[in-house]
Amino acid sequence: MMANKRFKLSLLLILSILILLPMCAEKEKKYITISGSGATFPQPQLEKWITEFMKEYPNVKIEYYGGGSGKGLNDFKKGLVDFALSDPPVKESLWRELEKKGQVLQFPIIVGAIAIVYNIPGVDDLKLSKDVLVDIFLGKIEYWDDKRIKELNPDKNLPHEKIIVVHRSDSSGTTEVFTTYLSLISDEWKKKVGSGKVVDWPVDKLGRGLGGRGNQGVVAILKQTPYTIGYVELAYAIKENLQIAYIENAEGNFVKPNKDTIKEAMENVAAFVPDITRGYEEKVEMFLNAKGKNSYPIVAFSHMIVWKDYPDEKAEVIKNFIRWIMTKGQEDKYIVTGYVSLPTRIAELGLKAAEIIE
Repeated sequence: MMANKRFKLSLLLILSILILLPMCAEKEKKYITISGSGATFPQPQLEKWITEFMKEYPNVKIEYYGGGSGKGLNDFKKGLVDFALSDPPVKESLWRELEKKGQVLQFPIIVGAIAIVYNIPGVDDLKLSKDVLVDIFLGKIEYWDDKRIKELNPDKNLPHEKIIVVHRSDSSGTTEVFTTYLSLISDEWKKKVGSGKVVDWPVDKLGRGLGGRGNQGVVAILKQTPYTIGYVELAYAIKENLQIAYIENAEGNFVKPNKDTIKEAMENVAAFVPDITRGYEEKVEMFLNAKGKNSYPIVAFSHMIVWKDYPDEKAEVIKNFIRWIMTKGQEDKYIVTGYVSLPTRIAELGLKAAEIIE
């Protein structure tokens, strides 16, 4: 009887050890962690890349916090993260600040587009000319059945409802790209509002503006609020099945953002990307309102900003991650719907960065 009891206790002890061993091993397993912060514009794409990369490098953890381009650059400057993502390139004033801490490198990682999205029940494929788009965001066009909108959309049943404009409330690269575009096509917008990560929206003063945090916040408001219009990265619009407007391009044609219209725009502007050590020379407006019959006019790169020097373990992880993004990551199977892979010449800039990181 006693021997049987001892046998059972021994068996329980062995089973307990067998159960605990993998748990202990997991606790003792060392991960090399790198972190990033910034733009929500490329966040769905980056998250896909991170997931796939960590499958191949199980000893690595990559964390990303998408609080907006402004927050990402500020976190990077303060040393809170190892890399930042920003839609607009780093301005020269900030670049010079960063240079006091070390050599900084910047390069595009993906191409995306800003979609003009709206919520009008029963009205799909809305067309908006450049001047009408500007005047909606200026607040000069108040109702959806305004004569100018009806002339562009004679077959649509447009309601006599007030237009509510949804915009970003945080410091946003998406906002800077969009307001730079509006400034390019409208002198009135340029003088009255201008461009930046944060602007004073005229519609707010009229009581017809709503602010959302991140692309996600804008999407949430649009889905919940009929008769709204806003701007978000295309991947969010597709994922959430939002209504997307046709926008007048530089050639006077009405186009929707998709793989072909984005790619045509990029092919016409790719030559404007500077060397990775002179990222401040790149300007947002260089890539907007591109020529081309089918070019979508509001297209932008998302950029990664890194240091040249890191501690040894982190340097190797960051180099491998950048190499992976610029090679495997640009393959169609790793590209999230709504984004377009980089032209080869641009991908080579990222590979150059990986080579010189130490």
